[in-house]
Amino acid sequence: MPVCAPSSSSSSNSFGSSSNTKTWIVHGIVAGVAIAAAVGARAYLGGFKKFRSRVVGIIPARFASSRFQGKPLVQILGKPMIQRTWERAKLATTLDHVVWAVGWMKTSKLSPCILEPVVATDDEKIAECCRGFGADVIMTSESCQNGTERCNEALHKLEKKYDVVVNIQGDEPLIEPEIIDGVVKALQAAPDAVFSTAVTSLKPEDAYDPNRVKCVVDNHGYAIYFSRGLIPFNKSGKVNPQYPYLLHLGIQSYDSKFLKIYPELRPTILQLEEDLEQLKVLENGYKMKVIKVDHEAHGVDTPEDVEKIESLMRQRNLS
Repeated sequence: MPVCAPSSSSSSNSFGSSSNTKTWIVHGIVAGVAIAAAVGARAYLGGFKKFRSRVVGIIPARFASSRFQGKPLVQILGKPMIQRTWERAKLATTLDHVVWAVGWMKTSKLSPCILEPVVATDDEKIAECCRGFGADVIMTSESCQNGTERCNEALHKLEKKYDVVVNIQGDEPLIEPEIIDGVVKALQAAPDAVFSTAVTSLKPEDAYDPNRVKCVVDNHGYAIYFSRGLIPFNKSGKVNPQYPYLLHLGIQSYDSKFLKIYPELRPTILQLEEDLEQLKVLENGYKMKVIKVDHEAHGVDTPEDVEKIESLMRQRNLS
């Protein structure tokens, strides 16, 4: 594992068609606004401008990954992957603060005025690396079961109060800031939801890859189910080339009030079987807003993915 050397440079038809990122985000937001208007949410909440307006971005980073230990520190064309994710997240316009959450018991006092993501991690080596390139870090407990619980612990340690917490996956070095903004705006426009996330088109070669999580949504853009298996699964047992399968992207945002009660919810049978934290939200009856974006997923799940990312970056002249 390369040693971290921080660089100094800092309706159902909608889900079945392809479009660019911004178009899909607008579709999701418009749908959310329509639903909110129908239930009189504007009158109850006093207008959307003040609803869920304070947003913090948290990047949970764990060293002891079962599939790829030390993954946040792996070098991607000369920079630690965690740094590349942080630099991309900083470009989002909806975030007031971005934090790294680290898994180790230590309180971190942060300035409430910094308009950057924050890192939450479980390892001092990751924390030291992040501080080296200028990121704020929050040390969290190693007992956190997933990124959502790590974000919740980090939220409790922040001095400023936030309405929305964005969980930005540290293994998405090419995350588009427009997607971060999209999931935030979707949650702000859907007061009946406590959670929002993003999906993109699933590639046929990823249909049976359990590391590529699939999603199905209803006609209003709310999640029905997530699975590591192919969903929906037809009776032929084969991939239907005409069906618009959806791939879940790791980015997700939560209403901060819901995030505080999430750890108190008991694990659910589907969550445990699929090992997907989103299912605990759905099984407990909460609504999750989903936006579809045009994004070629480039998450790093295994060491082999690093070479793929670097090759793509070279093709796109990304440094």
